[in-house]
Amino acid sequence: MNSDRNKKTSYTIPQGSRAGLTERAGLTERAGLTGSAGSIRRSGRFGRVLAGVLALAMLPGMMGILSGCKKRGFGKDAEGKVKVVASIYPVYDFARKIGGDQVAVKMLVPAGTEPHSWEPSTRDMLDLEEADLFIYNGAGIDAWAEDVMDTVQNKNLTVLEASKDVTLLKAGEDHHDEDEHEDGHDDHDHHHGEYDPHVWLSPKNAEKELATIAEALIEKDPDHADVYRANLEKAKKECEELDSAFRERLSAYSGRYIVVAHEAYGYLCEDYGLKQIGIEGVSADQEPDAARMREIIDMVKEYGIRCIFFEELVDPKVAKSIAEETGCETRALSPLDGLTKDDIDAGREYFSVMRDNLQALAASFE
Repeated sequence: MNSDRNKKTSYTIPQGSRAGLTERAGLTERAGLTGSAGSIRRSGRFGRVLAGVLALAMLPGMMGILSGCKKRGFGKDAEGKVKVVASIYPVYDFARKIGGDQVAVKMLVPAGTEPHSWEPSTRDMLDLEEADLFIYNGAGIDAWAEDVMDTVQNKNLTVLEASKDVTLLKAGEDHHDEDEHEDGHDDHDHHHGEYDPHVWLSPKNAEKELATIAEALIEKDPDHADVYRANLEKAKKECEELDSAFRERLSAYSGRYIVVAHEAYGYLCEDYGLKQIGIEGVSADQEPDAARMREIIDMVKEYGIRCIFFEELVDPKVAKSIAEETGCETRALSPLDGLTKDDIDAGREYFSVMRDNLQALAASFE
């Protein structure tokens, strides 16, 4: 079942007290946050990082010292531009597409890093102290962002959840009818979080995230509103063309199954009539147990599946093991939650990778 959210997801930290975050030009009010270490909700390493940053920031002159010695930062090239920090690759790419030359965009999760279990460092937090806009995807893939909101000291930072206008799928909601295969294996114990966060794998959802980012940039930098609107129209057209290409190429395979490295493809499957069988759960850092492996192998044989998909940022050993057991071929399918530095430097981006995904899916059925 689909779920609507009533979340407060975009706001500006005003000058002065952090106790009340006021509504400003359509950005949602979020009240009652504090800047004390006691406001940090998560435990473990990340909580300690946030507490450490906050404690240092409270010392006179310390933030300037930390900012001066850090290797990261926007640099002189960002002068006169809107400084944007994006949590993960999809929203980083979308911000660049909308912002163009008017923005300087930094990505928190390093290129080539699988994002599901990543958490920010002290230096990453300092990047946020320089930024004008922080964009995170939401839906659980960058859950640490909630703590960033409660802790960052930058009083002019606007925080935006890119997926705020997307209707989320619950984890596992789109799945094939596995009831006959469950064999007492309680939902396979392979879901992570309440929702599937990979919303961008639907071009329609990508268009919504692009529009949300455009709205925030227009609010932040109204002098270049025409640029942002023009870039949004261009990106929307590309989303529509991509959606049409997927529909045309995959329409003949409606109802077919795909075996994927992890359950990232629910929105894509829902849009184009496919059904995913995930080797791992919504989070890519979970490995299947022996019972799940046996179940997948049985379904591959039952449904006549000929291809097992793996991901470049996840160890493919399990996917290749299943392929060897079943006589299937293997192909790469990208969830686009991260690209390698080489990919980015080579000019690969959302639309080109999605076209590669389309080619891989169609070839797996042909």
